[in-house]
Amino acid sequence: MGEKNAALIRVRNLRKSFGGVVAVEGLSFDLLQGEVLGLIGPNGAGKTTIVNMITGFTKPDAGEVLFKETRLTGLPPYKIAELGVTRTFQIVRPYPSLRAYKNLIVPLWSPRARQFASTRGGDRDAVAIDLLEEVGFERDAYVPYKLASALPLGYLKRLELARCLALRPEVIICDEVFSGLSMSEIASMLPLIERLRMKGVTLLMIEHRLRELFSVADRVVVVEFGVKIGEGVPDEVMQDEKVRRAYLGEETGL
Repeated sequence: MGEKNAALIRVRNLRKSFGGVVAVEGLSFDLLQGEVLGLIGPNGAGKTTIVNMITGFTKPDAGEVLFKETRLTGLPPYKIAELGVTRTFQIVRPYPSLRAYKNLIVPLWSPRARQFASTRGGDRDAVAIDLLEEVGFERDAYVPYKLASALPLGYLKRLELARCLALRPEVIICDEVFSGLSMSEIASMLPLIERLRMKGVTLLMIEHRLRELFSVADRVVVVEFGVKIGEGVPDEVMQDEKVRRAYLGEETGL
């Protein structure tokens, strides 16, 4: 998995504009091996655009993203996922007409997942059920066998994580995984984030629920209008005057 504290992902001087409106400008930061890094900022700060550029869904106007020594910029999303950099989506995207466990069959048939098939057994249905149990589905409560369209949001968020795990990722980028969840659902998700870290997965988390994020994050990067205005340990960063001013009037959950 590499040396702990080495930079797994290096974001360098990213810039992106839409119709003359600059969404991200000169952004640079590192995602270190084994850490949970929060990417935070007010609404409209450019956070999802940043993730889309890292994962190949949006092409930057300038700058680059490196995963170890591989240049991600210019690669399509499926190639980036095959390298081990996966993501969830803020708006969940299940296959609604498939049962929950069948939503994992597509990633489990990917070349990357098939590299590891021998270590988890050849029955992909069984592997899918195991992965859902790993993220909090109750195997004996028939939940893995329900249609995805019948699952409440809390399970759909977990399903997104399971689809990432099916690819045996080194990095999972979580786009507001706590959004829309109740306090009890978030409380049950926090141990899952810790378990992922203990398994060696590196996490980049976009999140508005700052109190919950700060309970698991090692560092945070703060952006406003697409520009980095702070970086470091959460409590220290939130004392910075620029950061506090950016969040003035925002619902931070602190």
